[in-house]
Amino acid sequence: MPTVAETIVTAIADLGVTHVWGVVGDALNPVTDAIRREDRVEWVGVRHEEAGAFAAGAQAQLSGTLGVCMGTVGPGSIHLLNGLYDAKKSRTPVLAICGQVPLAELGSEFFQEVDNDALFADVAAFHATVTSPEQLPRLLEQAVQTALDGPGVAVLTLPGDVGGLDAPGPPPRFAAPPAPAPPDPALVRAAADLVDAASTVTLLVGMGAREARTEVLALADRLAAPMVLTLKAKEGLEAENPFAVGQSGLIGNPAAQHALDHGDVLLMVGTDFPYPDWYPTGKTVVQIDSRSAHIGRRTPVDLGIAADARLTLTALLDAVAAKEDRAHLDASTERYAEWRTRQEALADPGHDEDGGIIARVRSTFDNPDDRIRPEAVARLVDRHASDDAIFTTDTGMSTVWLSRFVTLRGTRRLLGSYNLGSMANAMPQALGAQALDRHRQVVAFCGDGGLTMLLGDLLTAVAYELPLRVIVFDNGRLGMVKLEQEQGGLPEFGTQLANPDLAAVARALGLHGVRVEDPAGLDDALREVFAHPGPVLLDAVTNPNEIALPPKLHASDAWGFAIAKLTETLESRR
Repeated sequence: MPTVAETIVTAIADLGVTHVWGVVGDALNPVTDAIRREDRVEWVGVRHEEAGAFAAGAQAQLSGTLGVCMGTVGPGSIHLLNGLYDAKKSRTPVLAICGQVPLAELGSEFFQEVDNDALFADVAAFHATVTSPEQLPRLLEQAVQTALDGPGVAVLTLPGDVGGLDAPGPPPRFAAPPAPAPPDPALVRAAADLVDAASTVTLLVGMGAREARTEVLALADRLAAPMVLTLKAKEGLEAENPFAVGQSGLIGNPAAQHALDHGDVLLMVGTDFPYPDWYPTGKTVVQIDSRSAHIGRRTPVDLGIAADARLTLTALLDAVAAKEDRAHLDASTERYAEWRTRQEALADPGHDEDGGIIARVRSTFDNPDDRIRPEAVARLVDRHASDDAIFTTDTGMSTVWLSRFVTLRGTRRLLGSYNLGSMANAMPQALGAQALDRHRQVVAFCGDGGLTMLLGDLLTAVAYELPLRVIVFDNGRLGMVKLEQEQGGLPEFGTQLANPDLAAVARALGLHGVRVEDPAGLDDALREVFAHPGPVLLDAVTNPNEIALPPKLHASDAWGFAIAKLTETLESRR
């Protein structure tokens, strides 16, 4: 008869789970021993449970199945929280198996005792403590089904004296996922009437349409509609898309904002873009989303269709009339092409020296030390990385540079903490991605602040021979916070980081470390990074004063930058 721990491990292996992430501990010893004896599942011992939760979430997003992490009694489980909140916010199915004190000690304030059911009540859609073997397989089935159905987080807590007990119940059985929901034909007809009555249409397309690429491109063509992509829609929808005009929001560009402002109808497809200030006003809005709870929660909607994106777009294509006037599309895509040309100039490593008088004057003020521009790092990574690379990005300026200079062509994938906005996510997510396929390129865009927050888990890459490529934008700053302070007219404060030579640190940890400070050496450094067969870190010392301006810059923003820079200059002269 299998034990409780063996029942759990066999069940997740049957689901296709290939890795469990965590730190070993006494309460979960029966579970880790069951993993040791299960050939289909690899245990990955991280240095911090938060990294394990991020890695498990990354695997779930990439594989489409359950991600699994573990934390033992008290602090071990607490450390999982940030990575689990990221999974919750990104709607990622993750099961956390958490240790607990022995049954007889529950409620006694025993050493390390924490009330897990209370602790995880907000982050987990399902949480329960197994107090008897007879509760299996029911509690495990509920936990897994809730995580997959949400999708979201489930937490199953095992007291230290329960995992090794015999489980008398039958093996767990899990239901198949529901079929995609078709749209109401009457709503499709109503949406078509709104679109047909408008002179111009702009599409705002999110990750919910990634499986509907053919249909959304066909609709954009028929409606002569520019397509603003959310960051998560870059994957699968950006490459070879003549209608795409980039992103909106703080990481966006003026062409995307022009497209949003000049469309009579805003047609939202598969997106819950979370920034209300960046939506246009005074438009007719039609929203297509598989979840009715998303309809209208970011901007007022005239018509909502809660259904599968591909099925709805297929029906809408049959219902709408073609628009002959393509002036709106042409104006938006031309603006996007012009903006990209200007950005490409910045991405040239020789920009400050060879870019003409304007480039030299600009560099005198914002890059007097002739440091590497982060745009150049991102663009060269894009050129050297393979067409099936998986990219992860830390929250902040690393995401800005990737969004603007890395094209998700081929079968490239993209992961980040794009809903929670956590620091330190990129490297742990890269660990999860690389463990799924050690022969596929995985590239982590890390800020120096994010990387050093969970620096110890570089050792996990070494220990498990995970050949990820860690690209560090080393500007000695918390760059996005610096930008926010200066935009508000405040002098930079508290953002400076006293970084070591991160390449030397990487070498001490067992990785291959490359440091580059001269723009002229950047291309060779990246060639070395992508040629190395094992885990490697590039420490690119970049310009800390690089500014990524948002697409809408108000006079107050410019005034804020001016005041901040004046204050910083005066203080530096004291």
